[in-house]
Amino acid sequence: MTTPDEAKRARAARRRHKHERQAVVFGVLIAFLAVSGLAAAAIYTGAIDPPFARDFTAKESTDDKVTPQPCLPADTLPVPYSSITIRVLNGTDRAGLASSAADDLAARGFVIESTGNSTSYTGVQIAFGSAGLASAYTLAAHLPEARFIYDDREDASLDLYLGKSFTAIADIDAVNLDPTVAMASIEGCTVIESLTPTPRATTAPPAAPSAPVEEAPAG
Repeated sequence: MTTPDEAKRARAARRRHKHERQAVVFGVLIAFLAVSGLAAAAIYTGAIDPPFARDFTAKESTDDKVTPQPCLPADTLPVPYSSITIRVLNGTDRAGLASSAADDLAARGFVIESTGNSTSYTGVQIAFGSAGLASAYTLAAHLPEARFIYDDREDASLDLYLGKSFTAIADIDAVNLDPTVAMASIEGCTVIESLTPTPRATTAPPAAPSAPVEEAPAG
């Protein structure tokens, strides 16, 4: 028969065993959290690489690639619109966007070489070669959001890429160009002699799967 003292000792032993198990469990949890915190801090600071691939981050788009923007030489005047030849390319899912923009530019005196489709992206870009820098700035006055792409073409022609953010050519009254006044370089630009041109696309970039077929080239 169990005596009261034996029962008391048994209860004390059970409590002690329970406390020991709790101490082990909490000790393991605290150690795990400490190790996890140190690992997270090391990954955040770049001390170690994360143990997972980073492919799930947002897919890089054409507009994610920020390229240096070229400066104009001093005293560069606007180029007459009739001397600027443009290929207009649609980078959206809006049918006929390039043709519509081309018609607006043609009405202002620009020469439209052709219209077509481009890969899908967001912004507005003007591609040009070293001979077309002044022409690119002149066209950009009608497209305030445009960014420049400097390529290795040898002529002064331009490629105008219209992305999803494009709505319309700027109102003619908002175009601040005076044929007798030198144009200003954009803020933070780089002298073009220090830039390396990218290879020019000889044809329009492959159309995105959702890109519409453009109408016939604008006249």
